[in-house]
Amino acid sequence: MPSTSSGADADGDGIGDFPGLTSKIPYLSDLGATCIWLLPFFASPGRDNGYDVSDYYRIDPRLGTTQDFLDFLHAAGERGIRVIIDLVVNHTSDEHPWFEAARRDERSRFRDYYVWSGEAPPVKPDDQSVFPDDEPTIWTYDQVAHAFYYHKFYRFQPDLNTGNPAVLDAIEHVMDYWLSLGVAGFRLDAIPFVIGQNGLSSADPDNPDGVLQRFNTYIQDRRPGGRLVGEVNLPPAETGRYFGQGD
Repeated sequence: MPSTSSGADADGDGIGDFPGLTSKIPYLSDLGATCIWLLPFFASPGRDNGYDVSDYYRIDPRLGTTQDFLDFLHAAGERGIRVIIDLVVNHTSDEHPWFEAARRDERSRFRDYYVWSGEAPPVKPDDQSVFPDDEPTIWTYDQVAHAFYYHKFYRFQPDLNTGNPAVLDAIEHVMDYWLSLGVAGFRLDAIPFVIGQNGLSSADPDNPDGVLQRFNTYIQDRRPGGRLVGEVNLPPAETGRYFGQGD
């Protein structure tokens, strides 16, 4: 999402953008940087710093155009700098077309892209919002859908149902698009929830990193040597199960 810093602002609107960032590539190279990690830059209502994505295929116009992004990738590549991008796949914005379709028609194929309940299910004591001070519940009633939807984060960020194979296919399509443009990999946000820690997906409890293995295989098939990084915001003692055998 747009930065409030004007340090890499090419058009003078007070928001850092891709043309501005491209101009900083020589400086980053001189510092010895070999990889740049970009926070979310997709189209978004901007209610959570870009982590509420409304279109995975479109760049926020305040940050530049697709051509600006390609120019940035080219400049980075000329200096031997790889680029990984933040991919938010635990949830979308409630303004994403998938959710708009899901809420308006329970027969839509997008209905099962999210997690719904006719009644608010009982919640386990340890299953609370990531932001309990702001969100007292993880189930919110939608007046359009006439049902409750699950959200581990803010209520305007409905959780994707990663237990639905169609959702995993859709995520891989997004990956394929950005890999085809030249990114070197992805940092997956909130990965414990994506792979089923919330208990709502069909993740195999004996193989919780199976989704990660699937995504990594997909990336390696299309870009050998591509990088997949998962955010595991847990105590150190609990992070071991998110790593495969020596991988």
